[in-house]
Amino acid sequence: MHFEALKAISEKLTIYYDGDCPLCLAEIHFLAHHNHRSLLGFVNLHELDDGQGIDCHLAMKTIHARLGGSLITGPRVFQEAYKRTDLKLINYLFSFTWFRFLYAKLYVVFAKYRHQISKVIGPFLLYLSKKIYLK
Repeated sequence: MHFEALKAISEKLTIYYDGDCPLCLAEIHFLAHHNHRSLLGFVNLHELDDGQGIDCHLAMKTIHARLGGSLITGPRVFQEAYKRTDLKLINYLFSFTWFRFLYAKLYVVFAKYRHQISKVIGPFLLYLSKKIYLK
């Protein structure tokens, strides 16, 4: 029943990401590869027009997205993004309150240390994402 509700989603989500972050780019390639219904849009913060109402300084600290007329931030961005993909296992996990709670707590730590984490594993994940998703 949960997956049937996901199929009914038709509102586009636009994700604002750090195009200089290898880890972020790897995630964007992954999401773009699973964007079969074209419900995800991606905007590099470094190429952002001022007229989009995004505070780039804040968006570099925590992920931002636009859903309809609303701006959403943090872990909810990923939950909404995955709802628009074909990734049933991830959507199944997000259907649990405990998983969303745990994910939100881990995201706070991740966001704080994103640049350091990306320096260590980002280049490898970006390399893999290009090999797998950008054939």
